[in-house]
Amino acid sequence: MLERNHLNIVRAVNVHGTLTAAASHLCVTQSALSHTMKKLEQNMGTTIWLREGRSLRLTQAGEYLLAVANRILPQLDYAESKLKQFANGERGTLRIGMECHPCYQWLLNVVSPFFIAWPDVDIDVKQKFQFGGMGALFGYEIDLLVTPDPFFKTGLHFEPVFDYEQVLVVANSNTLSDAEYIEPNDLREEILITYPVTLDRLDIYSQFLNPKGVIPKQHKHCETTDIMMQMVASNRGVAALPRWLVHEYAKKHPLKTIKLGKKGIEKQIYLGIRESDNDIDYLKAFIKLAHQYNHNTP
Repeated sequence: MLERNHLNIVRAVNVHGTLTAAASHLCVTQSALSHTMKKLEQNMGTTIWLREGRSLRLTQAGEYLLAVANRILPQLDYAESKLKQFANGERGTLRIGMECHPCYQWLLNVVSPFFIAWPDVDIDVKQKFQFGGMGALFGYEIDLLVTPDPFFKTGLHFEPVFDYEQVLVVANSNTLSDAEYIEPNDLREEILITYPVTLDRLDIYSQFLNPKGVIPKQHKHCETTDIMMQMVASNRGVAALPRWLVHEYAKKHPLKTIKLGKKGIEKQIYLGIRESDNDIDYLKAFIKLAHQYNHNTP
């Protein structure tokens, strides 16, 4: 019979690489771990992995079992944590997934009043997901997803809470600083600074440069918004960011914002939740606060 222990073992071996390391992580002996999996293979009539020197290679059955483990174990962990919270009289933790780098600053403005209104609810922010943001919601890794690119699917609900415009940010001394708007060709000789995400997730590429086949002179990555702003302010490159975010940093850095194209690029931030969680009171309260903050945003 397939048990949770088998799933834990397969995932541990995949993460740690060897039976010895997996056994140490799970606080069991290597022989006990090997015996458990050997018995499963005998009962199921199939092998889970093959030895290749000191390492292990999952068979087709093993790959399937690993996929099951990655999908089911987070849900079991979540269910256990919820039951423990009920037993202790606690409300729980709101786990927020972020698919929007510049939204951290916005999130802080929502989290602060939420903590005051809900002192018995913790918040955990996650940025890296095993299956991506959508998979994290379905897999119960997170309870709420902050994203500018929702994927509407049965079982999920996405609420638009924040309208913004994506703009080009340049230094006052940049040759583009006096322009009312720019066209893609204007960036051919510029150094473009972005967050370290794939090009298909960057609006400056997917909605502006790629349709015209334009590639900037150079593309640099920067993880922190403050450093990015300083680089732009010192004319070491340009960046595409939400206008509201630039307004917040403009007090510290001499920056200019320029429309991307004559019509600009309008975007929205969405909060995604599982439809089955629609009635959770603190989750509804968080979304309501997000709407309220949006109304006060320039």
